[in-house]
Order: sequence, then structure tokens, then C-alpha cells
Amino acid sequence: MVLIDLDGTLVDSVPDLAWCVDEMMKAMDMPARGEANVRNWVGNGVPRLIHRALINQLDGESSDALYAKAAPIFMALYADNASKRSHLYPHISDGLQWLKDQGIRIGCVTNKDEQFTLPILKNLGIYDYFEIVISGDTLPLKKPDPAPLLHGAEYFGIKPENALMIGDSISDVKASRAAGFSIICMSYGYNHGVDIRTANPDAVIDSFAELEYLF
Repeated sequence: MVLIDLDGTLVDSVPDLAWCVDEMMKAMDMPARGEANVRNWVGNGVPRLIHRALINQLDGESSDALYAKAAPIFMALYADNASKRSHLYPHISDGLQWLKDQGIRIGCVTNKDEQFTLPILKNLGIYDYFEIVISGDTLPLKKPDPAPLLHGAEYFGIKPENALMIGDSISDVKASRAAGFSIICMSYGYNHGVDIRTANPDAVIDSFAELEYLF
């Protein structure tokens, strides 16, 4: 079985996220942040992205009052703009089909809430590849905790040592190591500008077209 991350692995979701961040900032009478900044900030869930946008940096948090004002604005914007500008990375559909053709069971595991995850998968045409979708609000704990991965393994009846995660971030590597999964990372994903190779995943690839050479 393979569990696959969403943002930065299957889908480049930054265009939609950046648009929503900038519209949120305008509504707050604060400066727009731009896509380049948002691309460096994504990867740890929407709440962290909102905090980072409000303080205009990767580390730290905004005040509770400011976040409480901004979060509903962002959520309303993103509910209508989760997949209008986002797109699949090259060869995603081909890679998913190849995995399916090998008899490998496939799930999606993401820290994004289900209300945003499912429309993205459906609107971009890949929802039917996944037997299970584990979103950020499916369980009490998210990656880098191993709980979502272990939940997937239990669902498929597969031992962790026979399971693989495909992701793009240090969070994915940490979750996989803690769960006892193997981990392949994409070179192009969201890891705050740090080369994912520094996290020592089992393999790093540039495209889903390369999957068949790893099995």
C-alpha cells in the first residue's frame, strides 16, 4: 500500500492559497504577501499559513485577536477557491495509474481539512484512485504524528514495514519514520526552501514518472 500526500506532492495548490491569502490581507487592510512568500510558508496546514501571512514570516504566531478576525475570512475565500488555480504536477495521473496497475492499494493522507481536500481531488480528476482519504480533521492528530499513517495501514490491513509514504516535506519524513513506513519524497514540494534530501528520505524523485523504477 502507498499513502500519498496532497499539497506539494500531487497538487501545486499555492496559486489558490496565495490568492486567498492576498484577498484576506486586503480585507484586513494589510499588505498583500504575494505568491513567492506563500510558496515558502505552506506545508503545515491552513492555520499556520494564516499566522505566517499575518506576521509576514515563517516562524511565530500572530495575536489571538488578529487570527480570530482573519481566519474566517480566509476559510470563506478558500471554500470557494480550493482548486480554481491549482493544478496537478506533471505525470501524476500516469503515476497513479501505474501504481493501480501493479495492484498497489492507494490512499491519500494530508493535513488539509476534508472540506478542502475532497473538492481538490475531485475537481482535478484523481479522487477515484484513492481507496481512503485521510484528511487533517479525520483524526485528532496530524502529520508529523504517525497516527494518520498507522490509520491507513490498519484500514488496508497492511503492516507498516510493507507500507510506503510519498510526500514532499520534513513532516512527511518524520511521520513515516515514526510509523515504520518507507518514505519517498518529491524534489519539487513545499519544504520551506530546504532541500528535502537533508531529511534523508529513502529516495527522492523529480516526477511520478520515476515511480516504476523504484519498485
